Amino acid sequence: MNVHDSERISGLLEQAGYVRAVPTDDTPDIVVFNTCAVRENADNRLYGNLGRLRPVKDKHPGMQIAVGGCLAQKDRGDIVRKAPWVDVVFGTHNIGALPVLLERARHNAAAEVEILESLDVFPSTLPTRRESTYAGWVSISVGCNNTCTFCIVPALRGKEKDRRPGDILSEVRALVDEGVLEVTLLGQNVNSYGVEFGDRYAFGKLLRACGDIDGLERVRFTSPHPKDFTDDVIAAMAETPNVCHSLHMPLQSGSDDVLRAMRRSYRSERYLGIIEKVRAAMPDAAITTDIIVGFPGETEADFQRTLDVVREARFSSAFTFQYSKRPGTPAATMDDQLPKQVVQERYERLVATVEEITWAENKRLVGETVEVLVAIGEGRKDERTGRMSGRARDGRLVHFATETPGGESLAGQIRPGDIVHTTITYAAPHHLNADGALVAHRRTRAGDAAEAGRSPRTPGVLLGLPTIGAPPVAPAPAAGCATH
Repeated sequence: MNVHDSERISGLLEQAGYVRAVPTDDTPDIVVFNTCAVRENADNRLYGNLGRLRPVKDKHPGMQIAVGGCLAQKDRGDIVRKAPWVDVVFGTHNIGALPVLLERARHNAAAEVEILESLDVFPSTLPTRRESTYAGWVSISVGCNNTCTFCIVPALRGKEKDRRPGDILSEVRALVDEGVLEVTLLGQNVNSYGVEFGDRYAFGKLLRACGDIDGLERVRFTSPHPKDFTDDVIAAMAETPNVCHSLHMPLQSGSDDVLRAMRRSYRSERYLGIIEKVRAAMPDAAITTDIIVGFPGETEADFQRTLDVVREARFSSAFTFQYSKRPGTPAATMDDQLPKQVVQERYERLVATVEEITWAENKRLVGETVEVLVAIGEGRKDERTGRMSGRARDGRLVHFATETPGGESLAGQIRPGDIVHTTITYAAPHHLNADGALVAHRRTRAGDAAEAGRSPRTPGVLLGLPTIGAPPVAPAPAAGCATH
């Protein structure tokens, strides 16, 4: 969600007349930090980066620094107090105000801090500069109505606000028209979508409606909450051809006592029951999750129960976290905060267990032929190994060789956004390799866009936002009489 917000920030600034600085430019006119507040290290990274920018700005007084996002919503005026060289602070509810605030700070030669307590305008109405030619994020809701004791998000993003289905589908069609093949539907809790307009089956209907969009080849979504997961969503996933058989569903803990303390309104039996239904409908489904270790009061028995659920669930991947105390959340003041060394030791055991399972699950795919959407930036060793990389339909990362059965290299012909079929030859805990000859390669409109250097842009509705530079010359008045 933060990545997509950054795309909106880029779109806003481009609409206002700015151009992206080249990577070698160490003194851009504007630097914008879009921040997260879910974990404590976000604070440390922001203020560390601001500190490193201070001498740069001192040498270039016209440079502006803006801080937005969740950490800005949380810290507000403290950011300017701690880093008085910051020019603009804006929150999660008023991203669209950034160009105005930058212009005002420049004009007044003073910092501008504007934090709203509720959503000003739904972010998807803002112009967006998409980073990918082949995959796009589409927000279906913002905010969250849950009250998990460890989570600061509801306090910073507000209550859930749902977009109308027609608006969502229009945005998806607009992306597909520009060549995008894959769309990920975003929400803090996607499967509670529809609560605002009273339709508890709205999310399943939305998935099915995406299946009717010509040219849309893959649909993903993140993240659902187990308490709101309904059978109609499983049916929609299984019966809609372009909905991928991948599910990211946060577990957080396998202990019912810890789930109760977290105020997660499901228990491990309910969670495993959903997985059982998903796999019954889609045996090839890849299920990923989030897990927190070291929540206040977690005992060794609680932790062992988490390991048990991980073994039962057979996740294809898991994002694992050590509990991070966030001021303002109920968990931050709970008794029995665990020592760092206990949390670290459990974390290491969890990671080892997860990797053992994901490796075993990945090995089952050796010899299988998979469809891969070619990506950019996924394979850090691709240049050295001569491979390219992308994501299979189930979300797994695949590094593949680019040779034809005849030994001809297609490396210069395969573009990000193209589709290849390839056979898995090796499995690791976090990726798959396909080092044999390609089975097939299909050039796509997304690949054409990547080759031409075009990024999808979705326009927004802008009213009165300033631009930089001289105003455009007004057209000459037409000859004839004017009517008043």
